[in-house]
Amino acid sequence: MLTIITNLEILKLMLIVVIVPLVDVVLISFLYFYSKIYKTNDEIESEELVKGIHNTILEIIKKREEKVMTGEGNSIGGDFLQLLVEAHHDTNASLKISIEDLVDEYKTFYIAGQETTSTLLAWTIFLLAIHTDWQEKARKEVLNLFGKQNPNPDGITKLKIMGMIINESLRLYPPVIAITRKVEREVRLGKLTLLANLLLYIPTLALHHDPKIWGEDVHLFKPERFSEGIAKASNNNIAAFFPC
Repeated sequence: MLTIITNLEILKLMLIVVIVPLVDVVLISFLYFYSKIYKTNDEIESEELVKGIHNTILEIIKKREEKVMTGEGNSIGGDFLQLLVEAHHDTNASLKISIEDLVDEYKTFYIAGQETTSTLLAWTIFLLAIHTDWQEKARKEVLNLFGKQNPNPDGITKLKIMGMIINESLRLYPPVIAITRKVEREVRLGKLTLLANLLLYIPTLALHHDPKIWGEDVHLFKPERFSEGIAKASNNNIAAFFPC
């Protein structure tokens, strides 16, 4: 049976097929350009904060550059910021990093590092509050080494008991409970072949609580397990300890 389509039905089809999608496109385009011109107070505040952080980091970098150029940077001891600044001024183009890369690395290390460090300190203080015997040992070590003087970088490296406590805190309560990595190219790892672009998931928390690695007392706070180093503590599985 031949179906006759009227002019009204044709108009309805045009409205559905052509006009409605066109209106959607126009509306989406309008909203996009509107958002670029008119911003909410939250968006404006967010952009100002980002810009402020960026400018502050640039000022810090500029001051450090001046010290590195005049030779004063050597007295600081070669911290991470100095290494970044030196990489930015590297004469080898293949090793040189851009100012944007420098800023991004600074943000990652200091801003993200602040969160993980504060988490570590919180758990360490909590554990020492419970285990007052180790709190007393740490206090005696610090007083014997520094007395009433402020701690200095050289002396801090000699705090063996404090190092054991921090390592045990990182083992029990790692700030980063898992790490992901992407394989850049095919590589052989022991008996395994890791293909390019493979995503690896490393469960830090699970490794730190594996009794096969740390012993049956894995869930207990025992800093003395690190008295002879990480290798001895981890039953010669150094790669199983991620202090991050």
